[in-house]
Amino acid sequence: MSQRIAPSDRKAQELGALLQGQSDAQSGEELLSALVRLSTERVLQEALEQEQAQALGRGRYERREGELGYRNGYEAGTLKTAEGVLRVQVPQVRGREAPYRSQLWSNVANTSDVLKRLIVEMYVGGMSQRDIEYGLEKALGQFVLSKSTVSELTDSLTQEYEAFRTRELGGYEVAYLFMDAVYEPLRRWGSKTGVLCVWAICVDGRKVLLSLSTANRESQESCLEVLRDLLKRGLQTPVTITTDGAIGLTKAVDAIWPKSLRIRCWFHKMQNLQEKVPPQAWPEFKALVMDMRDAPSVAEAERRRQELVKRYQLDFPEACRCLLDDAQASLNHLHVPQRHQQYVRTSNLAERAFEEERRRTKVIPQLWEEGGLVKLVFAVLIRVSERWGKKCFSEFEQQQIRSLRQRLKLDEQEVSMPNPTGEPQPRRSAASAA
Repeated sequence: MSQRIAPSDRKAQELGALLQGQSDAQSGEELLSALVRLSTERVLQEALEQEQAQALGRGRYERREGELGYRNGYEAGTLKTAEGVLRVQVPQVRGREAPYRSQLWSNVANTSDVLKRLIVEMYVGGMSQRDIEYGLEKALGQFVLSKSTVSELTDSLTQEYEAFRTRELGGYEVAYLFMDAVYEPLRRWGSKTGVLCVWAICVDGRKVLLSLSTANRESQESCLEVLRDLLKRGLQTPVTITTDGAIGLTKAVDAIWPKSLRIRCWFHKMQNLQEKVPPQAWPEFKALVMDMRDAPSVAEAERRRQELVKRYQLDFPEACRCLLDDAQASLNHLHVPQRHQQYVRTSNLAERAFEEERRRTKVIPQLWEEGGLVKLVFAVLIRVSERWGKKCFSEFEQQQIRSLRQRLKLDEQEVSMPNPTGEPQPRRSAASAA
């Protein structure tokens, strides 16, 4: 007899029994949870049955001429949501020219979007896949998702990354560029893999993550590959590029953007200098170096540097050699507007983002493979980029940047000159060609 009762009516009976205290629920919390679950299941079941009746043009046990098909029982349906697991009976139909498919069930049958977003954010926020599985089961009082399902859901981040790494960059009016790498261990290979990141501050002050790619080391060729990809995707020539002292990286920057101002990161420079000066003498030496770094002009900074080298040449020759290393790049920050000098003289923009990333990788100190590493680092950094995407430069500051850009002639098109000998010719600007 129970088979002749519609599933929605059975849900109504279960709900009535619950409200009359005939349930096995032992606590108020369990009772409320069961009430919400059964109420939602009943509404969904009734909607599925109503959809079937509309498709057939008749109600349950009704007969009509020219019937559009026949009821053919039910299939068990499970819906995983942030509120728990819902179980319904999905109506089936036979005898139609085209197979019957419930549009309602197609729209809701997969794990709900709310739960998907929740799982991804839990993963990005610092929970391992096993922790997410356990946490959902404990919070909802029942098994919801397996570790493999969690893994499949977080794989959506890989799809986001693929779209990110191929997107057009011509829409960004880039002012200042920053390049740095973070190295994370991969358990599969027993070694560390680098993730080279490229950040930008736009003319209006927005901070944007432009590129992210893996590299076992910061060689010139691997860095050139990254920069060429940026150009291919339409990136505007930046006014400045801030990097550490990695030789391959600096050579790649000089090769791709010879007119831009390459800046040697002062955070790394000060670290190198401190290693070469005795602790007792460091405070005084540091104060003089900072005074040089913060000079009002490049010419004045150079004068102060020569005085500092002359004073300490005999006592700290290695420190003086370090101070003179990459001399021009160490003072290029003085060309930009004064308020912006604190932003461009270090790669702290990238370092601050890496701090966010390291909080996450502490949970999984050794990822298994490169794909998982890229997925995780991208997920963290793109969210940092979204939080930092506020315009913060005034119109006057934007005009200062554009004026510096014009003085550097960064927007002049590079043209190749014909060479009858077949030997490669140096490029020159369109203006000089004229």
